[in-house]
Amino acid sequence: MTDVLYRDAYLREATGCVDSINERGGIVLDAAVFYPTGGGQPGDSGLLRWEGGEARIATTVKDSGRPVLVPEEGASLPTPGTEVQQVLDWGRRYGHMRVHTALHLLSVVIPLPVTGGSISADRGRLDFDMADPPEDKEALADELNALVTRDLEVSEDWITEEDLDANPGLVKTMSVQPPRGAGRIRLVRIGIGDEQVDLQPCGGTHVARTGEIGPVRLGKVEKKGARNRRVYLHLEP
Repeated sequence: MTDVLYRDAYLREATGCVDSINERGGIVLDAAVFYPTGGGQPGDSGLLRWEGGEARIATTVKDSGRPVLVPEEGASLPTPGTEVQQVLDWGRRYGHMRVHTALHLLSVVIPLPVTGGSISADRGRLDFDMADPPEDKEALADELNALVTRDLEVSEDWITEEDLDANPGLVKTMSVQPPRGAGRIRLVRIGIGDEQVDLQPCGGTHVARTGEIGPVRLGKVEKKGARNRRVYLHLEP
């Protein structure tokens, strides 16, 4: 198994050892600071360095439950057993963290089932089971920014799969279910105690406080079916 160092979302660099190179040239490490594509969040990019070489990492995916670093085409590859230094493209990752946390807040101000979503470094979107478009998009944006400026703490908790089965309302996403098989499920909590505003299963990376998100604006709302609306969210420069 790979030690998932990206659980510490603020860890920008880390060492690791190459376990293997797969048949497509993907690099599997014993410890990975690179987050693999999942839950609408893109895989991390960055740089891998080792004695006598380096390779740009274009993205990271998951294969058989383990992160696989995908080098840019034509890059040199380390051999199994090589110790490497992992360096994240931090600006891109931090953008993902800010957008991902903002989307959790969007699901608070629009309390409807989520049918899909995606994340980039400066914007994201959620699809909602929503028959009619929002009546007042500006009011929703104001409510969203009010949650951001409250600078709520973002933390995690863990429950068993049985606990999740007993509390199905924790799952907001209709299209993506929490990964199972490990025996426990990670929850992301926004706000502590009486200030809690959100609690849901999520494996992605998030900021430590909502104030780090900064001002956001809501973009266009697209109709994607009889009962589906796509709502875009943008980070302000």
